[in-house]
Amino acid sequence: MEVNDLYRTVEQPAEGIFRDKGSKFIAYIYPFAGEAEIKPILQRLKAEHPKARHLCWAYRLGMDTGNYRINDDGEPAGTAGRPILNSLLSAELTNVFVVVVRYFGGTLLGVPGLINAYKSATIDVIANSNIVEKTENAVFSVKCEYLQLNQVMRIIKETALVVKSQSFDLECSFLLEVRKATADILLAKLSQVEHIQIDRV
Repeated sequence: MEVNDLYRTVEQPAEGIFRDKGSKFIAYIYPFAGEAEIKPILQRLKAEHPKARHLCWAYRLGMDTGNYRINDDGEPAGTAGRPILNSLLSAELTNVFVVVVRYFGGTLLGVPGLINAYKSATIDVIANSNIVEKTENAVFSVKCEYLQLNQVMRIIKETALVVKSQSFDLECSFLLEVRKATADILLAKLSQVEHIQIDRV
């Protein structure tokens, strides 16, 4: 069975904007690795936009469409975070975090108007982003004895992988990163080596 390990994400942060009836919606997109990144980003944006009424956001992580979170930050339920997320899903982007900062212009936009505004701001920031394709990778810790070092080094050369770290002390140890699609091939080759310990990180 072929593993689909390719995904689309953004290379670096970008900005977008949408205006409607005096309200301003400024969208920010960030490459995103996990929830620990949310608080610092929101704190920075709150400091940059002290007069903004709302900071609504959504993120998506990994290949599973169910791995996401949304936040309407006081806007009517379903009018902010969900349209932001839906725009990410439409663009097939993942490992991204989008925050839309809203300045209220004095005129209520109503539910359809809000949905359109948050969606349009997100579409604009996606259009301004440098979108790249990346591979979902697996990381393995590999330990072997000196006698097996040549065998392991040959497998590393033959397989398209990244050596994240290596050390040659009493035993040899490696931290190897490989595309998920080829992880099984790597494991099959390594498991034929005697006195080897392989752990998924």
